[in-house]
Order: sequence, then C-alpha cells, then structure tokens
Amino acid sequence: MSALSSSLAFLIQALGGLYIMAVLLRFILQLVRADFYNPVSQAIVKITAPLLNPLRKVIPGVGGMDIASLVLAFALQVGLFYVLFMLKGFALAGIPLPAVLLLSLKELATEVLNIYMFSLIIIAIASWVAPGSYNPGLMLLHQITEPMSSRIRKIIPPMGGLDFSLMVLVLIIITLKNFIAAL
Repeated sequence: MSALSSSLAFLIQALGGLYIMAVLLRFILQLVRADFYNPVSQAIVKITAPLLNPLRKVIPGVGGMDIASLVLAFALQVGLFYVLFMLKGFALAGIPLPAVLLLSLKELATEVLNIYMFSLIIIAIASWVAPGSYNPGLMLLHQITEPMSSRIRKIIPPMGGLDFSLMVLVLIIITLKNFIAAL
C-alpha cells in the first residue's frame, strides 16, 4: 500500500467514521428524546439531514425509534468497509458480503458503546472541573446517559455525595466491548 493510498484510506476512514458517529448520535438523541433546540443537536440534524431525510420517506420509524438512521449508519459502515478494502488492493468480488455485514454490525455496536463511554468520562471530568456549569454539549451528554445512570442509581444510590453510577456504567460498557471484541 503506497503512502498516498494509505493517507487517503486514513482520511476516508476518519471522515466516514465521524459521519457515521453523527448518524448514530442522531439516533440516540431521538431515542432519549433529547432537546433538539440545543445548538449541538441542531448541528447534528443539519449534518445528517441530506442523507437521512430521503431515507425517512421510505423507512418509517417504529415505536419512537428512528429506524432510517440505523439503516443509514449500517449502509454507510458497509460502504466504508468496501472502500477501505478496495484501497488496500482487494478485488470487489473477493470481499465476502456476510463478513462485511458482520464486521459492520460489530463496528456500529462498538461505536455506540464508545459514544456512551466517552460521554460518561466527559461528564465525570466536567463534574470535577466545573460542577454545576451549563454547557450545551454537556447538557446533551447528560440527556444521553441519564436514562441508564438513573437505573443504576436505583440500585446503588449516591453515597456521601459521590455518584458511583457512572463508574458502574463504564465498567459495564468495557465488559460489553470486550465481549464484542471476542466475537
């Protein structure tokens, strides 16, 4: 693989991964019914709208879940794998579709877990550095993680002002990521 194709592969993987993450974030934000008037939410909506809106006309939502965004993220991930394989010199016919589909599912599941894990880490650091401060990004991260952390708080309530739910969730996410990696 030449230096140019290696650099191109890196650029495509980075930009493709960021766009897929934006589509997954849009799904998560709709799932948790986050504030869509938040500037960060508005940016995610504007970034994902060109590809997602036409797909929504064909694929309806089910039970409050935006299935079109999941289908878009999956299709983009499959396409990204094929482009990266072709840049590495593989023939298109030599790339088995079932393997790419499974790799794509695995990658998307890992990406969702990464979104949650890094959200929890950012929330924990922000609570130490600037407790009680308002930031639109932090508010969205709280809205994303609160449905899960509130369930953990029912089992393990805050003790002495310390909330262990974030730590428990990070441990659960790391365990799930290890399980997915072992598949």
